[in-house]
Amino acid sequence: MSTHTPVQAWRLRPAASGDVEAMAELRAVVMRPDLERLGRYDEHRVRQRMRDSYLPEHTSVVESDGAFAGCVTLRPHGSDGWWLDSFYLAPSLQGRGIGTAVLAGLLARTDAEGATVRLQVLQGSAARGLYERHGFTLEREDPVDVYMVRTAR
Repeated sequence: MSTHTPVQAWRLRPAASGDVEAMAELRAVVMRPDLERLGRYDEHRVRQRMRDSYLPEHTSVVESDGAFAGCVTLRPHGSDGWWLDSFYLAPSLQGRGIGTAVLAGLLARTDAEGATVRLQVLQGSAARGLYERHGFTLEREDPVDVYMVRTAR
């Protein structure tokens, strides 16, 4: 008997302007435990930051069984790279290989371009392990955020 959970059926689609509220709500749910642990949870601000930074032209929606399940933004950063941002997956779907598959697909694209990818995660976030498994390393950190970088493979 295998202990490996099979990857659930999912797909990426381009984001639309109308997706922002579902993304803002998901961001609030996913980030709440880490933000509360860091003493930085603000129910309005956690959603507003997503609304204020939303770039549908660089964002993809993760759908599972035809329903909204998450999002990810990969936006240009500097002259030779990308910034990975707003990567959220519904808690009920975490740990099933979807996030790994989405990230691997994005990194295959950036690797083909020879591009560097940067991101930030909250201190103590479980997401850091996912990024480290995909080759991201510590660039710098402060008491709240960890900034990571991955050069093209």
